[in-house]
Amino acid sequence: MSFTYLLYHIVIRTKRSEPTIVPDHERELYMYIYQFVKAHDSALYRVNGMPDHIHILVSLHPSIALSDFMRDLKTATSKMMKSAKDKYPMFDGWESEYYASTVSRSEQETVRQYIINQKEHHKKVNCREELIQLCKENGIPYDEKYI
Repeated sequence: MSFTYLLYHIVIRTKRSEPTIVPDHERELYMYIYQFVKAHDSALYRVNGMPDHIHILVSLHPSIALSDFMRDLKTATSKMMKSAKDKYPMFDGWESEYYASTVSRSEQETVRQYIINQKEHHKKVNCREELIQLCKENGIPYDEKYI
């Protein structure tokens, strides 16, 4: 028997980082993401964000590759949001790039609180600055032209 705990902190941005996630309807998007994660035998610990990006703390089932999960999640949420133009009128899709970092079980609550506090956090830091900081903190190489 294998024992795994594949916990990821993921950030996805809207195309061109446009503020297209309407705050009045973000809970509907987050519920959709919850259902998507659940349907993939995985566990969602937190989702939250801003009009131009979202953070997800998720434990993926070991049979699911992160890249496949991300492709399918972005495709599904794009279809949902584009079909609800009355709720997300400016949404044009997600950027192809995403941020993903593994999270140890001992850091899970810290990351969960970080995601909960996104609205407060972004009063001081924009999405671009946040992504650069996350990459630096986790030793992830990045090219600023993609952030």
